[in-house]
Amino acid sequence: MGPVDQTLGMTQQINVQVYRSPAARQIEHIELALIEGSTAWDAVQASGWADALGGCEQVVAVWGRRVPPDHVLRTGDRVEILRPLQVDPKESRRLRYHAQARPRKQPR
Repeated sequence: MGPVDQTLGMTQQINVQVYRSPAARQIEHIELALIEGSTAWDAVQASGWADALGGCEQVVAVWGRRVPPDHVLRTGDRVEILRPLQVDPKESRRLRYHAQARPRKQPR
């Protein structure tokens, strides 16, 4: 749990956003108010999307940079739940290149 402000006797809050992409070209997000000292994984659990990950490796990022699940958040952070890759990016580029390749004209 986060620290308590001794002057107010209240826990300080931070505002964060959690984003996920359940499918290609589909993005969902939620804004949360968490207690100061919350971690990236706390934000994922508070969003209600932790169960959707199933047994997959939980990979999270803050503003596009991978962070460990115990990374402490600051107000304004954007937490992103990363999906596992479906296709190797190198293989995907190779397949696109071959699909778009045009026959070269023979020199005269």
